[in-house]
Amino acid sequence: MQVLLSSIGSRGDVQPVLALALELKKLGQRARLCVPTNFKEWIESYDLECIPIGPDLKKMTGGIVTGKPVLPTPEQLQQLAVQTVREQFQTISEAARGCDVIVAAGALQIAARSIAEAQKSAYVFAAYCPAVLPSPHYPPPKMSGVPSFLLSKAENLKLWQENEAEFTARFGVTLNEERAKMGLDPVGSVRDHMFTGQPWLAADPLLGPFVSSDALQVFQTGAWLLDDRTDLPDELEKFLAAGAPPVYLGFGSMRASDQTSRILIEAARALGQRFILSQGWADLTLIDGRDDCLSIGDVNHQKLLPRVAAIVHHGGAGTTMSAARAGIAQVIVPHNYDQFFWARRVQQLGVGAAGPLRDELNEEGLVAALKECLHPDLKERARLLAGQVELHGARISAERLMQEFA
Repeated sequence: MQVLLSSIGSRGDVQPVLALALELKKLGQRARLCVPTNFKEWIESYDLECIPIGPDLKKMTGGIVTGKPVLPTPEQLQQLAVQTVREQFQTISEAARGCDVIVAAGALQIAARSIAEAQKSAYVFAAYCPAVLPSPHYPPPKMSGVPSFLLSKAENLKLWQENEAEFTARFGVTLNEERAKMGLDPVGSVRDHMFTGQPWLAADPLLGPFVSSDALQVFQTGAWLLDDRTDLPDELEKFLAAGAPPVYLGFGSMRASDQTSRILIEAARALGQRFILSQGWADLTLIDGRDDCLSIGDVNHQKLLPRVAAIVHHGGAGTTMSAARAGIAQVIVPHNYDQFFWARRVQQLGVGAAGPLRDELNEEGLVAALKECLHPDLKERARLLAGQVELHGARISAERLMQEFA
């Protein structure tokens, strides 16, 4: 069986499909990945085939923001949507040739189902967060602004209807133009077409459970976790051994203001904590050369996080799960989309704190959230959660693919 695994996003979107590809390979199946060009070399280091798609994401999403960022106009956003859909049809069509199954992971897989239909391949859509899938029990994720989690079911359903209409308004015309070129009938709802009525949810059932919906039959697999055996850099090992467990500070692929590093660092120091500053795509930098801190690039979270006191991060699905897996209390400073859901969820479980929002980040608020996170009771609950999460979601999914499609 030949499987195409397609995901368009940052490392948190790509690492899960890499984990699934490796599990398929262990079972004697062939997996090919179609992911952003930033990750091609990394994917190929695992002896897997990779077809790059799209521009350099780091240039589009990472970096320090000095002053108020200039937002694209509605016309520019629409133009980008059209370009994205057309490129997906071209690149994914080539990548999917000869594949029996296309697994599309992430909420911007506009073209994948149509390509599967045209090439007579099976198709699976997978989300990484339950909040991506329509349900009356919570609102849709948002790219800007904070979603309210205190709405009625009727109010949530109305927001989901608006979400469906937005998908179709943004992508519908271009999607149906490309489908017509393939001899396929038009679709009415872009989102429902993409998600199908039986999506998979690659999230931990305890950390991110899907609350039932009459409209969907969701197969929750557990998170797709990469078994990363890469050693930590020597400099990091020496720093960890030189004192008490540090606090990990980092916002992954998110943009940051020119004050972000200072706020993160001063909050950790206000509580007398050593700390590690992850540069991320914003290239966060230390503010001085004191010996209580270390700056790092991409490292193995599986090996690092169990050795830190707490983690302050942006709330991506992958980082949230990595912290839960490590048994480490976490402060989430949500920036956009599903990160608001994860911030609320770790607070509900009592294994973390919802910190200040990105645009309201300040030392006082972060100190309060970090102090809460370092409380012994919360740290103990985080430790207990680690023993309950599902660690084999990628294997479960690989076996399910074989059962259904091999």
